[in-house]
Amino acid sequence: MQLSSLIPPGMRVNGRRGGAASWHFGNRQLAQVVSLGVVAVVMIPVVYLAGGALAAGQEGIDYLLRTRTLMIVGNSIALALATTILATLIGLPFAWLTSRTDLPAGRIILALGLAAMVIPSYLTAVTYTEAFGPKGILQSLLEPLGVERLPGIKGFAGAVLTITFVTFPYVVLPARAALLHSDRSLEEAGQSLGLGRWQVFRQITLPQLRPALSAGMLMTALYALSDFGAVAVMRFNAFTRAIFIQTESFRMDKASVLGLALVAMTLLLLFLQSRLQREGPHYRIGVGASRELATQALGKWTVPALLFCGAVIAVGVGIPLLVLFKWLAGHTLTNPIQVPLWELVSNTVSVSAVAAVVAAVAAFPLALLALRSASRFDRWLAHLAYAGNVLPGIVIALALVYFATQHALSLYQTFPLLILGYSIRYLPFSIGATESAFAQINPRFEEAARSLGLTARAALFRITVPLARGGILAGLALVFLNVMKELPTTLILRPIGFRTFATRIWSDYDEAFLSSIALPGLALIAVSAVALTIILRREKAA
Repeated sequence: MQLSSLIPPGMRVNGRRGGAASWHFGNRQLAQVVSLGVVAVVMIPVVYLAGGALAAGQEGIDYLLRTRTLMIVGNSIALALATTILATLIGLPFAWLTSRTDLPAGRIILALGLAAMVIPSYLTAVTYTEAFGPKGILQSLLEPLGVERLPGIKGFAGAVLTITFVTFPYVVLPARAALLHSDRSLEEAGQSLGLGRWQVFRQITLPQLRPALSAGMLMTALYALSDFGAVAVMRFNAFTRAIFIQTESFRMDKASVLGLALVAMTLLLLFLQSRLQREGPHYRIGVGASRELATQALGKWTVPALLFCGAVIAVGVGIPLLVLFKWLAGHTLTNPIQVPLWELVSNTVSVSAVAAVVAAVAAFPLALLALRSASRFDRWLAHLAYAGNVLPGIVIALALVYFATQHALSLYQTFPLLILGYSIRYLPFSIGATESAFAQINPRFEEAARSLGLTARAALFRITVPLARGGILAGLALVFLNVMKELPTTLILRPIGFRTFATRIWSDYDEAFLSSIALPGLALIAVSAVALTIILRREKAA
């Protein structure tokens, strides 16, 4: 499995669909039945969100057209645009330096840079307020120079800074994969025509990166639109914060209207990205084998490159860890509602593991249909399961609360509803990884097993599933990693008294017990790093 397969489905173009001829009717029929059930569950938030918005009627339309609401729309667009541009300006050179140059300790630098994605946005935002805010660490360092108070970081600038350094790895992953698989002969042809290094990059390399960059930029923009933690900590009035405030006030009609508007913006982004993917071929045209890329010597640019990468790692990873260790060493104020660390670990790991397994099981038949079936209905069925990519976590949680309170009150604030919210949100991650693994398996293996007397179902589970185990495990790890960090879904759907790392960190921040954040924050980063290591090792072994 390549790094590019870690991009959530719906944001990349899958490989060729093969093996339809070997698709057994019984297997297909069973996969269709299970997939219909999965899609029906996935569509619950969509249906109830639309129902809640329609129930608001004219009042909902008036609320949507209010000046304050339109300002929220503008804030969200500005946040997504600024974050996407900055994440790309950081992620693209970082990807190039760690994949195409002789940068010293490139693999270590890459791993440290990618570590930024295991730190939740709300934790990064909290540490940034301590480091860069008034009377923070930076201000104390500048005091000898006469700086008595730095301007406040909260607001648009703080939200952009936080989300940029949380999401730039989403640009690095697909861009680096594309750079590693570029064809050397194309660049050599440009050089033979007299183009300089910069001209070759701008006219030949960069156009080949357009699909990968568009995928990474889309992921960044979607993250900026759907993130709750950073905008809440930085007190920036974007969609997710406004939705959460309306939910806390039990104004479900207004929250539904805002949620539907957020979904519309997300769909618009997906449409624009799909149009960009269609523009021109981005693959090598012609015959002959592609040649491996030569490592480019940095020469006099080695020190500037190291300084750039070091600054990125320092801001993205170093500052959050520095602040957390500072709080841990100077632990004074303690939240009176104490929760043992072992309980936080147990709760977080167990609920994340269950959600990952549920998502993997649900993704299995959908991935088979998406790859093996030639039926348009089957492909559309698989695509409908990608609704989790469109719906931010806070919108899914809002819709499930609306559904539970109206039709299944016994499910409200229970573990099944919490697991359901996680699974809907991150099901596409598991589908993408599983489908990527299936795409690398020759369907003739199943045909050979059938010829030796195995039934179609036995061949599937004894031949195909073991061969796809790496991709399935990578999908499990990816869902596990994201569920551990998920904040709004956990806050809204969790059972009363159930605490995870995310809710504990949020509670400590909300009650101003900042030093109490250190231990659960460091533990969350450590456990998340294990999941990321599994993902990267699977990529390296593939």
